[in-house]
Amino acid sequence: MTARGWFLFSLMGVVWGIPYLMIKVAVEDLSPSMVVFTRCALGAALLLPFAIRQGGLTRTAGSHWKPLLAFACIEIIGPWWTLTDAERHLSSSTAGLLIAGVPIVGVALARFFGDTERLGARRLTGLALGLGGVAVLTVPHLTGGDARSLGEVFLTVLGYATAPLIAARHLKQVPSLQLTASCLALAALVYAPAAAVTWPDEVPSAEVLAALAGLGVVCTAVAFVAFLELIREAGPTRATVITYVNPAVAVAAGVVFLDESLTPTIAVAFALILAGSVLATAAGPRQGRRPGTMVDTADEPGGRPREVPLAGLPEERPGSTGQGGG
Repeated sequence: MTARGWFLFSLMGVVWGIPYLMIKVAVEDLSPSMVVFTRCALGAALLLPFAIRQGGLTRTAGSHWKPLLAFACIEIIGPWWTLTDAERHLSSSTAGLLIAGVPIVGVALARFFGDTERLGARRLTGLALGLGGVAVLTVPHLTGGDARSLGEVFLTVLGYATAPLIAARHLKQVPSLQLTASCLALAALVYAPAAAVTWPDEVPSAEVLAALAGLGVVCTAVAFVAFLELIREAGPTRATVITYVNPAVAVAAGVVFLDESLTPTIAVAFALILAGSVLATAAGPRQGRRPGTMVDTADEPGGRPREVPLAGLPEERPGSTGQGGG
């Protein structure tokens, strides 16, 4: 990977590792609805002009409105509120580590929705390790009145793991910029009434305002643009490895800026979840493939694999994968 690629990779590792810190700061003075509204409104305000400039935004939204609505609800409207509300009671480190279980849940959901790829011992071991890490992290909270918050984070994880399946099956033809801008604008409209009702009586502190600006501008709009550039530079497979860097950044940010404790429990849970995610999402061996070919599922109904020659393959198209964030 080039120096530019490593720079973008490092940037994304930080940018999608710090939302948990900023959310924790913002919910000290503001309602979860207000935080989500501000984040979505800022992101939409920055991205919509570029999406409109691409052309065809209205036509694209009209022809794909059902899966687009489902994606917006499952990826943003629901998960961003449940995560924000949960951080009123959970540390940003705990939230960041639990969200790191998204790849593990994604593997399980893919199996449920018909993925016929054999998991194998390595991926099954990864699932077990990841679930063990989640258990280590959550059991101590179950007796401390945080069961609701844990449930909200698990709903967030479920949404983050499900939404990419919708995008992959039904939104492949929608440009990523138009998809993100439309969803953010819709989410801002949904949360506008609740944000108006819970509007603060006084101007929030400088720290809270900075956190809101960071969430909307850096962790949403800038992060999206940087992620697309990373895909163009390094390809979608390498780009998604940031999933394994974000929880480390979330834990470090909570310890450094919020004085959250780096306990042995958090360290063990982090190691288990990280190892489990890497193993559970590792590509399995391709069996029964003829020499000089590769397996491709892009154009096959129902995702059934077919063999294509290695020579003359089309170039990888940037922006063809879904994106996510904290």
